[in-house]
Amino acid sequence: MAVTTEVRVRYAETDQMGIVYYANYLVWFEIGRVELLRSLGLAYSQLELEHQCILPVVEANCRYRAPARYDDRILIETRPALLRGAVLKFAYRILRKPGGEGEEPALLAEGETTHMVCDDQLNKKPLPEAYATALRGMMNGA
Repeated sequence: MAVTTEVRVRYAETDQMGIVYYANYLVWFEIGRVELLRSLGLAYSQLELEHQCILPVVEANCRYRAPARYDDRILIETRPALLRGAVLKFAYRILRKPGGEGEEPALLAEGETTHMVCDDQLNKKPLPEAYATALRGMMNGA
């Protein structure tokens, strides 16, 4: 199960060619992660403040399929892909929202980020149970 978030490409996100600069896709991945947690009634801020957990990115990849351009409406599909011990992985698809009736969204990019659940000293620790249960539920289609 994926959570979908819509954003509109801002001019500042494009390069001289009018195409979204490649690193902005990683920013969109972060937007997707935050909104996925929010959709579960959870928040990054709670994770950090109440549970003293951070989720540093230890690996990221993105496969670019087609360019996004200024003012495109973008759909960020985010889903949890793995939760094992202190390792958490999210998968993403970035799509251009169709402009007309009957059109299909166009796949622009897809990727993953892998995170390590840590304390503020970067020592591994388990994800708090409420977060783990909610993410596992999404992975199992609940």
